[in-house]
Amino acid sequence: MNDKPLLLDDLRRARPLVQVITNYVSMDLAANALLAIGAAPAMIHAPEEAAEFAAIADALVVNIGTISKTFFEGMLGAAEAARAAGKPWVLDPVGAGATRYRNAAIEALLALKPSIIRGNASEIMAVARIAGLNADQAAPKGVDSQHEAGAAKGAALALAQNLSCVVAVTGAVDLVTDGTRVTRIANGSELMTRVTACGCALSAVVGAFAAVTPDRFAAAVAALEAYAIAGDIAAEASAGPGSFRVAFIDRLASLQGAEILERSKAYGA
Repeated sequence: MNDKPLLLDDLRRARPLVQVITNYVSMDLAANALLAIGAAPAMIHAPEEAAEFAAIADALVVNIGTISKTFFEGMLGAAEAARAAGKPWVLDPVGAGATRYRNAAIEALLALKPSIIRGNASEIMAVARIAGLNADQAAPKGVDSQHEAGAAKGAALALAQNLSCVVAVTGAVDLVTDGTRVTRIANGSELMTRVTACGCALSAVVGAFAAVTPDRFAAAVAALEAYAIAGDIAAEASAGPGSFRVAFIDRLASLQGAEILERSKAYGA
């Protein structure tokens, strides 16, 4: 586990350029979370330039929260370009299972082999069904998870093995797997669930960590742990969701490796 603070240091030294194609609700928080952790955000989604930029960026993050025809075209082009260039790309399948259109979009994006899939338990179980794995029959209801991350362990393992990717399931206790290794992370504050787009911004941060190591599993674990620990610390000085949002960005910016080592609640599953 001692490599996680080093990955944070590596990220801040490298200042990776992360292209984020995300929803309207999360653009501000995602961009600011990336700046705070030490990365450089580029919120470029237009199909006329998304693919070209993906070849330049160090990592790509695709979030389908407010998907539309134009956004989807940019997502496909960027994901294909990132894959061709050997760049890591992260899929955040917001609301997976909610509509046929959304499911078809996820199916098309899965064909482009994301490096990491990050979602809540309900979304990951739905993505497993979309991928034809039928790992769980529970259906998601909107973008909020109706299940704990542990309930999606089977779906996450199946997805990771089938797609040769890393799957990160977030909840009260997060779970990360590459199909063989499994780590759970018990850090994080309940206030994080009361600020919209916290999960979407996390996916952007996962992309930043993936840009600085070829070990996608280590990148996802380090990103989720750093993010959750920043949430722990921010909650201690917050009166509610509004003050937490501000404190959280501050704590992402000031987080140190020693704090990760001291506060880590990560353990093998």
